[in-house]
Amino acid sequence: QVQLVESGGGLVQAGGSLRLSCAASGRDFGNLAMGWFRQRPLTERVFVAAVSDDGAKTDYADSVKGRFTIARGNVKNKVYLEMNNLRQQDPAVYYCAAIVTGGLARSNADTYGSWGPGTQVTVTS
Repeated sequence: QVQLVESGGGLVQAGGSLRLSCAASGRDFGNLAMGWFRQRPLTERVFVAAVSDDGAKTDYADSVKGRFTIARGNVKNKVYLEMNNLRQQDPAVYYCAAIVTGGLARSNADTYGSWGPGTQVTVTS
């Protein structure tokens, strides 16, 4: 099983930036496809971004394209989500997820078998 721990969440003004980190352990990180999802209260968890196991392919939700960037730090066994120009629709708990069979960047939450506890992102006006 993969253990995932997110960090980097917090309070930021609209238009500002945050970088989320997710540390992975328990499996060879190079074999994991990774993703970020987010969830607001009383709503479903939704896809934000994903990266393939080799880092060659990424995928983004339309709502974050051009503002968010997902990247792997294979030496540190981490995946990052750089969030720029944060908007009022971005506040949520952000979750890191892993697919232990690796492969492509996937947007379907059901394909991910391991999840972190989440980190809260709050955007103020």
